[in-house]
Amino acid sequence: MYLAENCLIGAINSENGEANKVKNQITGEWGGVPKVAAEYRDQGIKWVVIGDHNYGEGSSREHAALEPRYLGGLAIIVRSFARIHETNLKKQGMLALTFADPADYDKISPSDKVSILGLETFAPGQNLTLRCKKEDGSSVDIPLAHSFNQGQIEWFKAGSALNLMAAKAKAGAA
Repeated sequence: MYLAENCLIGAINSENGEANKVKNQITGEWGGVPKVAAEYRDQGIKWVVIGDHNYGEGSSREHAALEPRYLGGLAIIVRSFARIHETNLKKQGMLALTFADPADYDKISPSDKVSILGLETFAPGQNLTLRCKKEDGSSVDIPLAHSFNQGQIEWFKAGSALNLMAAKAKAGAA
């Protein structure tokens, strides 16, 4: 089941120059973004989006941030965000991250396996690190910036702003 089956379907894949056609890194098969993302989610595999400038432009509706979360996404990592979309991602418990150096975008390949380091000490003003493991076994560490305040970090830890509000309401009722 998908919310709307339109998650990132208009985004152009740098690997093949096509919209809504990504390689499933587990099976090697090509498929639509919502389908591949759901397969990852169902196998417990977190995934990230690597994007360019002004990511989320025209996507101010909360649904544009909700669907990646629903499909098991962990982070959206870009050169820059459209302002409203960045906030909506945070409310949905997604990591909205930017490259500390926008040129680092070019260091990532579609087949890289990535990890986000520093989440155990995630704090306002502290960069995180994207570790990209290349197919040849080498790795590249890329600093990632963020604009999260402490309250927004709590949203991330709770899975979303709504989850945090529900937990606080439940704790207050107990």
